[in-house]
Amino acid sequence: MRTGYSSQEVLETIRMVQMEKLDIRTITMGISLRDCAHPELKQAARRMYDKVCRRAEKLVAVGSQLAAEYGVPIVNQRISVTPVALVAEAADGDDYVPLAEALDRAAREVGVNFLGGYSALVQKGMTPADEKLIRSIPEALAVTERLCSSVNIGSTRAGINMDAVALMGQIIKSTAERTADRDAIGCAKLVVFCNAVDDNPFMAGAFHGIGEPDTVINVGVSGPGVVLRAIEQQPNLDFGQLASLIKRAAFKVTRMGELVGREASARLKVPFGIVDLSLAPTPERGDSVARILEAMGLERVGTHGSTAALALLNDAVKKGGAMASSHVGGLSGAFIPVSEDEGMIEAAELGAITFDKLEAMTCVCSVGLDMIAVPGDTPASTLSAIIADEAAIGMINRKTTAVRVIPVPGKGVGDRVVFGGLLGAAPIMPLHKWSSEVFVARGGRIPAPIQALNN
Repeated sequence: MRTGYSSQEVLETIRMVQMEKLDIRTITMGISLRDCAHPELKQAARRMYDKVCRRAEKLVAVGSQLAAEYGVPIVNQRISVTPVALVAEAADGDDYVPLAEALDRAAREVGVNFLGGYSALVQKGMTPADEKLIRSIPEALAVTERLCSSVNIGSTRAGINMDAVALMGQIIKSTAERTADRDAIGCAKLVVFCNAVDDNPFMAGAFHGIGEPDTVINVGVSGPGVVLRAIEQQPNLDFGQLASLIKRAAFKVTRMGELVGREASARLKVPFGIVDLSLAPTPERGDSVARILEAMGLERVGTHGSTAALALLNDAVKKGGAMASSHVGGLSGAFIPVSEDEGMIEAAELGAITFDKLEAMTCVCSVGLDMIAVPGDTPASTLSAIIADEAAIGMINRKTTAVRVIPVPGKGVGDRVVFGGLLGAAPIMPLHKWSSEVFVARGGRIPAPIQALNN
């Protein structure tokens, strides 16, 4: 097979796979469900199930073939669908959980580990269907295994829908309680966004945007180990040289992602969308974004200088990836999920990184406050205020931000939660004890900033 790679590049790729944990984190097939709308909820559920199974029936097999042929691990094959609230509003009834169950069955049938898109876009207001879907999220995530959910509550153009923010604090609490027997794992599959993007291949926030084709292939690559090894091999570079080094590493990682994505697109006869070149860590050693920052000279991630180090990393990754592909998209940057990064886990356990420092670092990373376990008795209003803070960062800076926090029932600071697999484990992190309830109860909409008037 012709790959367009020189023999030197092939050898470099083999080394990155074997020694530096390069992988394709996900091949995600986006599927439009708009043609599945039906006045009867049962019929809509059946149509959704049928279309997902029909379009994605070969996805896992093709991923396995490509992994074997190229010798690059393809960790996950996943599906994103049209925000379900848009499809469900044509149907009768108030209970959307049967739609969630149908999508979960379809995900299991085709063999993907996650399906994203049990979602609503409410940055400016909620339709009745939006509110029905949002209120169904706790039950939907409790009775499904592979379904992921997201809600977009703000944007630079629209401002922040504080009514939706207040509701999402309650929904996160309810989701934690409905999945309390599994350490509130439902919350690990629920993301609250500002400036959500239409082509994100990463879970739990993936959905298939309304401007996308009927079906599309998006690829998420990940190479924290590649970047870490490059920095460790040249420890004495100044910051300009360090940025160039990271750009070169990101270029190589992104080229592999585009190669796999385009080949998957051709074999599945589905248009190729984008490569998301985010550095997405795992709990395994050698696959940590935190360790990259420490390799730059920080004794421990979270100390002073961490935000500057992350800003350099995020920018260099984007620049290197943009040179490697004309179709970079999604979120593209460096993720800092606490439970999914062994360096972040250790820093949190030592108290080196705090919730407030994580919030500061989200100003310059992709995407936001991610996979953070907090005390189970955290009030819903506090969760809403956290969402509002993070949404404000995204709204003002015209970037995507998100919150995926997990209030674990029955656990407090000093306890530990274990999810396993890519979701990892984390200590329960402390939050401020003072109330935000009156602030959150004001409701209405925080107006869009002056940055929105850029035409």
